[in-house]
Amino acid sequence: MLALAWRTPRLAGDSAGRELPASVGALVTSPWLRGGVRGLGLAVTAYTAWAAFAGADAAANPTLGVFYIYLWVGMVPLSLLLGDVWPLLSPVRTLHVVLSRALGSAPDQGMLRYPAWLGQWPAALGLFAFVWTELVSPDAELVATVVTWFLVYAGVMLVGAAVFGDTFLAHADPFEVWFGLVARLSPWGLRRTADGGARVVIRSPLQSLDTVTPVPGLVAVLAVLLGSTAYDSFSTSIWWLRVTGVRGPLDPTVLDTLVLLGFVLVVMVTFTVAARVGTGLPRQRRRELPRQLAHSLVPIGVGYVFAHYLSLLLESGQAYLIFLSDPLVTGTDDVLGTADWTVSYFLSLRPGLLAVLKVGFVLVGHVLAVVAAHDRALRLLPDGHRVSGQVGMLVLMLVYTVGGLLLLFSA
Repeated sequence: MLALAWRTPRLAGDSAGRELPASVGALVTSPWLRGGVRGLGLAVTAYTAWAAFAGADAAANPTLGVFYIYLWVGMVPLSLLLGDVWPLLSPVRTLHVVLSRALGSAPDQGMLRYPAWLGQWPAALGLFAFVWTELVSPDAELVATVVTWFLVYAGVMLVGAAVFGDTFLAHADPFEVWFGLVARLSPWGLRRTADGGARVVIRSPLQSLDTVTPVPGLVAVLAVLLGSTAYDSFSTSIWWLRVTGVRGPLDPTVLDTLVLLGFVLVVMVTFTVAARVGTGLPRQRRRELPRQLAHSLVPIGVGYVFAHYLSLLLESGQAYLIFLSDPLVTGTDDVLGTADWTVSYFLSLRPGLLAVLKVGFVLVGHVLAVVAAHDRALRLLPDGHRVSGQVGMLVLMLVYTVGGLLLLFSA
C-alpha cells in the first residue's frame, strides 16, 4: 500500500508542525516553570532515598516501585503525553546544573569536547546494565541493589558531565536517551527562533519521529530495548523454564546473561543486515543506512513497552503508591494519605481485553515503524531501488511482529 500510495517523501521533521502562540513557548521555557519541575524531580528523589534507608529491604519497599515501575515504565507514557520532560526531572542533570553554577561555569562547558564517534554507545551500555539488573540479577528485588546501581549511575554521569559538559548527559545518560527517543513520538515539539526564544509546535507523531538524529550507537540503544523486552517474555516462557529447571554446566546467572546478550545482538545484526540489503547504494552509504533508519524502531519499542508492562504499570503501580505511605513499610505515618487505598485489578480480571490491547500495541507500533522507514527510504534510496530496497526491512518487520506476539503470549 505504501509503495503505491506513498511515492514521495512527506515527513519534514523539525520544519513541520503548527506553531502555537509565543506566550506558550515563553511559559514552557520560563525559569520558574523549569525550576519547579527540577525541584519536583529532586523532591521525588529525596523521598525515594529516604524510603530506601528508612524502610525494610523487602519487595514492598516503595523504592523498587519508583525505580522499576514509575521510572522505567511510567516515564514512557509521560514522555508521549508531555514531550521530553526527563532532562528537567532528572536529579543528575539538576545536580550538574547546581554544581556548575556553584563553581562559576556553564553546564554545557566541560574540560574536553565530547567525541562525536562515541555517540550514544555509553547510553547503550548503561541501558544494558539497567536491564541486566532488572531481568537477570539474582538480587534485583533487594533495595540495596537498586541503591548501589543508582549511586554508580549518578557518579558516572556527574563525572562525565564535569569532563564533557551536559553534552555527555544527552548522549550517555541511558534514561535521557531512551525517554528522549520516546518523546519524539509526542505531538509536542520545541523550535528555537533566531532571537534565542522558543516556539512550541504541535505536529504529527511521525513528523516528530523524523527529527531523531542518526548518531553512532543509536541502533545499539534500540537493540538493547527491543532485545531485553523480548528476553523478558522468553525468560518466563514454559519452554525456557523447563530448560533452566535442569541443572547444566553454566551458572544460571551466566546463562541468563548470555541469552540476554544474544537477544540484543540478534536485533542489532538482523536490523543492520535488513537495512543494507538490495539498496543499490555504494558501500560507504550502505554502512550509514542502519543508523538512518533506526528511528523506525522507536514505535516498536514503545509498543512493546505498553504490550508487556501495561498491567504492571497500572496494578503494581497502584500497589507501590500504597506502599509509599504504608507505615509498616516506611516506618512513619501515612505521609501521602494512600495507605488505606486498595488495588484495582481491572485488566487482570478481563484477560480478553488485555490480550486485544497487547496485540493492538504491537501492531500499531510496527505499522508506524514501516511508515517511518518507508518515508526515509524514499529519500535515501536511488530510483529503481526504492521498493526493492525495502524488501529486507519488510521481511524483518514481519518477523519482529510475529516473533513479538509469540513471545508475548508464551508466558
